[in-house]
Amino acid sequence: MKKYLKFIVAGLIALIFIGTFVFLWIQSQPKAAEYDEFTPKVMDIKKTTIITGKIQPRNEINVKPQISGIITNIYKQAGEKIQAGEVIAKVKVIPDMSSLSNAQSRVRLAHVNLEQARKNYNREKVLFDKGLVSADEYDKVRIVLQQDEEEVSAARDNLETVQYGVSAGNASMSSTLIRSTITGLILDVPVKVGNTVILSNTFNDGTTIATVANMNDLIFDGNIDETEVGQLVTGMPMKITIGALQNMNLNASLEYISPKAVTSNGANQFEIKAAVKGVNGSKIRSGYSANAEIVLAQADQVLTVPESAIEFQGSDTYVYIVKGSGDKKTYIHRKVVTGLSDGINIQIKSGLTPKDKVRGPKKVADTSSSSDNNN
Repeated sequence: MKKYLKFIVAGLIALIFIGTFVFLWIQSQPKAAEYDEFTPKVMDIKKTTIITGKIQPRNEINVKPQISGIITNIYKQAGEKIQAGEVIAKVKVIPDMSSLSNAQSRVRLAHVNLEQARKNYNREKVLFDKGLVSADEYDKVRIVLQQDEEEVSAARDNLETVQYGVSAGNASMSSTLIRSTITGLILDVPVKVGNTVILSNTFNDGTTIATVANMNDLIFDGNIDETEVGQLVTGMPMKITIGALQNMNLNASLEYISPKAVTSNGANQFEIKAAVKGVNGSKIRSGYSANAEIVLAQADQVLTVPESAIEFQGSDTYVYIVKGSGDKKTYIHRKVVTGLSDGINIQIKSGLTPKDKVRGPKKVADTSSSSDNNN
């Protein structure tokens, strides 16, 4: 019995060894490569590019004071609409001591001249009434008196303007009232009551009281790479997507392409501007980040295949045509003429028909499911 048992055990061991060897031999044999297969399709091909930029008003105005002084009142806040000529703030004048001294001196001198002119006039009038002087001499004295009276009035207005920024004669045109120069939306009021402000001059830009813009006339301002700028022409349509307003898509029209490049992160880029359409009544804020999609080239209803099925050899392009099926399947190398590509699909100008079947890239075995089963 023991003798037979030994034979049985030996037979089982030999069977396991042979089975393992056969299994490993089968696994080591190269498997036939499997490829994706595609049928050419007729579709539209568009080559687009995305340009990053921002939305901003076409005209943004900084309102500055006409005199230096201290802000005493602010009548408008950022976010309010304003009409041209409306008052934004009021300034209290801080008179310059030299200008004030000159103005006071001018008033005193004007009064001295006026007193002397009155004396001369009164004396000349008595003589004229008696017929002792000519009318011409009398008119000269009278005109001098009138001129001196006007000079006193002008000197007083000048003194009041230096002291208070406004005089009785020009109260309606007071420079102490800071008015908007355009109709629009107030974007910013960077000053507060009590702030000192200065007027614009040769050596200083002046203090900005408010920034006002027409938010119904907006532009998209962005930069495009030099490799794509040559395909742009003014008037091209663009689609604008605003990052903060995902559900809002706007149309725009390209109206400006910079003739000079700027360097950004080592790359040459060109500034572009596009007029944004349909913004009336929308709640778009100045400075919103936005993306603009622009179609650089387009081919409608053309024969296409996935670009992964194309083999590039120098300046020529080829595909593999599938013939037969199953074990008798073969692949024929064929030259084709390609056209526009959108990065996924490519136009076939010649060399293929809609009935052909094209070999794609080699299928990659999915090892994730086998590893999951082992775990």
